Amino acid sequence: MDHRSEVREFLSTRRARLTPDRAGLPAYGGNRRVPGLRREEVALLAGVSVDYYTRLERGDLSGASDTVLDALARALQLDEAETAHLFDLARTANASPVARRPRRAAGSVRPSIQRILDAITEAPAIVRDSYFDYRAANALGRALYAPVFAEPHPNSARFSFLNPAAREFYPDWDQVTRELVATMRGEAGRNPYDKRLTDLVGELSTRSDRFRTLWAAHDVRYHRSGVKRLHHPVVGDLELVYEAFELPADPGLQLATYTAEPGSPSADALKLLASWAASGEGAAAVRRDPAATAEP
Repeated sequence: MDHRSEVREFLSTRRARLTPDRAGLPAYGGNRRVPGLRREEVALLAGVSVDYYTRLERGDLSGASDTVLDALARALQLDEAETAHLFDLARTANASPVARRPRRAAGSVRPSIQRILDAITEAPAIVRDSYFDYRAANALGRALYAPVFAEPHPNSARFSFLNPAAREFYPDWDQVTRELVATMRGEAGRNPYDKRLTDLVGELSTRSDRFRTLWAAHDVRYHRSGVKRLHHPVVGDLELVYEAFELPADPGLQLATYTAEPGSPSADALKLLASWAASGEGAAAVRRDPAATAEP
């Protein structure tokens, strides 16, 4: 990934989506040649010179202070994830080659993490890494995401964009893929020199028009909590609330749990799913250990 291009495209797309009205600026002139704010308008809002902002948007964030970055984030009305992404891009611009080396979890999850997963018996729980590989799960988690775990190397990104079954499994496939790419964009901002992540982006860009289009939008988001709708091949429709937790002792790993509203049809479906997972057919479908098949 070319860092200057990343900066240029991120700032220009954020500027293009912000209208003078939203920014509290008068819309002088009848026809505007740009869809959003002009560079001079962003510079005015951020309290910097037009020349300086132009330099930033051309991809040169080297030497930009936190004060300038904060002002730029306010001017462009960036949300929390987008602001963090801007700071990540600036950190990369100012980092030495040694500081740029990514920290990644590797190998199987620690036994204590697997014990925590197995102790969660009434909710699906999954651990994924920064490459969107499913690294570990409890029995209910493997049952819930059985179509993903059926693949040789369970990976939510490859499944979502390259497996036709994903459109049926995710009723909100458009939203799911949009959020997935925005989460991946944030990962790339934090670790721009990670070859494995870059290779994954390159693979998906080559093989999926949908991914390529979404990647070009430069949207960024956090994957922390929300509602996930699934159409499971065995128990049908589920609407689940997910909560995602970073594992500080294992950089790059995230634990996600899924729960249903008590007394809801989804809660009944989860109970049915647990019964299926405990059955002979279900146990055979979910017994694969994702750590044993994860990519090196």
